[in-house]
Amino acid sequence: MRGALIGLCLSSTLVAVSAPVSPAFAEGAKPDDNLNAVLWDQTAVEAKANAMAAFALARIRLDQALADTSWTAAPAEQTGDFKSFPPAIVLDVDDTLLNTSNYQAWNVKAGTSFTPETWTKYVKAQVDTPIPGAVEFTQYAASKGVKVFYVTNRTKEEEEPTVQLMTKLGFPNGGNVDTFLSAKEQPDWKSAKGTRRAVIAKDYRIVLLVGDNLGDFTDAYKGTPEEREKVFADSAARWGHDWIVIANPTYGSFESAPYKSNYELSADEQRKLKIEALKSWDGQ
Repeated sequence: MRGALIGLCLSSTLVAVSAPVSPAFAEGAKPDDNLNAVLWDQTAVEAKANAMAAFALARIRLDQALADTSWTAAPAEQTGDFKSFPPAIVLDVDDTLLNTSNYQAWNVKAGTSFTPETWTKYVKAQVDTPIPGAVEFTQYAASKGVKVFYVTNRTKEEEEPTVQLMTKLGFPNGGNVDTFLSAKEQPDWKSAKGTRRAVIAKDYRIVLLVGDNLGDFTDAYKGTPEEREKVFADSAARWGHDWIVIANPTYGSFESAPYKSNYELSADEQRKLKIEALKSWDGQ
């Protein structure tokens, strides 16, 4: 998901993992902040195990939610008497359901960074692979009569190739219900996802939220690390209960928090503030 602005992060996966490495990189460009995170995302069995465990927990929580009609995962949006509503789950797409790390890897190898143009080109190439356990979980939910909604900050232009790929990979579609809610599809569907959850909550009881970024669960995802920590603590009862997180160390609103999402700062200035945000042993 991109839970924050889709265009604000280093994103994940481009068509050309095999693209030629730029001369600058070949000659020894400066190290990339994202190298270890992308390496973990692509090669670590621990990453696969972590995702499979999260979706296994989601299955358990889904069964519990279906047995309790007072259960909702969207307290800010789910108003009125929703107990008789049909159940639904709401999931982010990028690095919640689809692994987009090849785009990140392309940026690392080429010495480049996210741009909307290259990201859209990547999306249209339809080369993403499923996060382990994602297809199986969504299919399980659908088999239980649960409507599966995808709330993503991919744009309307990127929706068609994404839906085509996800259908091919086996993710449930909505039949005669539009279950793919992309950014800017409606005037008030911006990076924050609350307005889209509210649309779903008018007709469905949202029983689970699944994502990789704080913005997939609450619109209060921006701010300093301390402010985000408070939002996290205030929602303590939901983590692992009706809010299920898929680990993503490669990008997200966590990365921009130390420099307050000021993307006008240079990469060196952003890095300086990120280093200053670290709590370090003094070496003594």
